[in-house]
Amino acid sequence: MTTTTADLPVVVIGAGPAGLAAAAHLVERGIEPLVLEAGPAAASAVREWSHVRLFSTWGELTDPAAEKLLAPTGWTKPDATAYPSGGDWAELYLQRLADVLGDHVRVGATVTGVSRTGRDRIVDADRETQPFVVHFTTADGEERVFARAVIDASGTWTTPSPAGASGLAALGENAAADRVSYRVPDLEDPVIRARYAGKRTAVIGSGASAFTALATLADVAKDEPGTHAVWILRRGLSGSTFGGGEADQLPARGALGLAAKAAVDNGYADAVTGFRTESIQRDGEGRLVLAGEDGRRLDPVDEVIVLTGFRPDLSFLSEIRLGLDERLQAPTELAPLIDPNQHSCGTVYPHGHQELSHPEAGVYLVGMKSYGRAPTFLAMTGYEQVRSVTAAIAGDLESADRVELTLPETGVCGGAGLFDDPAAGQADTGGCCAPAPTLVQIGVGAPAAVVAEEGSAGDCCGS
Repeated sequence: MTTTTADLPVVVIGAGPAGLAAAAHLVERGIEPLVLEAGPAAASAVREWSHVRLFSTWGELTDPAAEKLLAPTGWTKPDATAYPSGGDWAELYLQRLADVLGDHVRVGATVTGVSRTGRDRIVDADRETQPFVVHFTTADGEERVFARAVIDASGTWTTPSPAGASGLAALGENAAADRVSYRVPDLEDPVIRARYAGKRTAVIGSGASAFTALATLADVAKDEPGTHAVWILRRGLSGSTFGGGEADQLPARGALGLAAKAAVDNGYADAVTGFRTESIQRDGEGRLVLAGEDGRRLDPVDEVIVLTGFRPDLSFLSEIRLGLDERLQAPTELAPLIDPNQHSCGTVYPHGHQELSHPEAGVYLVGMKSYGRAPTFLAMTGYEQVRSVTAAIAGDLESADRVELTLPETGVCGGAGLFDDPAAGQADTGGCCAPAPTLVQIGVGAPAAVVAEEGSAGDCCGS
């Protein structure tokens, strides 16, 4: 090595909202970032759900350091009270930020491994004095780069959870791949609309993405006879099933749950509760039959939309010493703050570099990936995370430790882990929980949701 570790760049994995914000903060502190993005363009994952409207406003979706970097270019922040679509977010903010960062962002670069130079995960000797080495592939072949620190903001978009209640693919799920989707469909696209119009579709999941699918399928059903959704939940139905409604401090998020409730109440969808999918098999006509662990077999459906959350890809970090919670696969110190098995109203305590640290100093998981399998992430969380982490990398611990973040409450107590108990949905959980939401009529043109890479799960997703 001809340079000191301090002279090396900080490698940021992923050019999504959190990754690009991290790069902006590094530039602001005079530290060179190198952002490696696997997709063909910045915000590649966000672009895959460009048709979906977020339920966070523009005021909650841009990072302060990024805004400063964009200001000299003539960029004007969109109306802070407006709700962008994923496409708007990508084109009007994220791509422009990537353009300003210029050569600091490399697209088409897939990270395949991260380690300490000359040290696998076993070796202790002089470990912390060695720079990191990051291996990645491009269209031209394999490359590597050395780094002073690594910020993994690669998200979870590429690793959706399966339909099987065990966390593994249900029997027959992979064989039925031509009829199974793990994304909220764009039903404005004529080709995709034709796939679901006049068909019977199973929607598996209980979060905002499932709400979105139910609401959009209900809109199709109004114009296309025979279109019907079967909503499959592992839990029972209660007032909290559809979110916090008017008690949600993000109004559009509350409205989304009410739209799903309307789909059920108006007969466009049936709810099947306490159902844990064990297998997906084809019948004699080629339709799909879902069977539960309790022996129940549902009537055949034509399509299945699996929206059971996402999980982090940790494969390329196998040589790094990570400290992860055994359940959530989130950093050990962060996990208790976001554990959906705990009684929670959606509030996350302020957190930064300390909660995001690992036994391997200099490595941070940020953004949606930092939450592991927890479903409650918001973009503003990621922006505060990277502000704190980049301050720590710069040695400004006073700033890094000064974490101030208050997130909007969902208006719902309890989490996915508690609610997976079918009986839990039948009980009054009391405490801070909102009463059953009042039904209001709302069209799918209202702010909706999707799960996306980096900075999205709470603004635009659920599990």
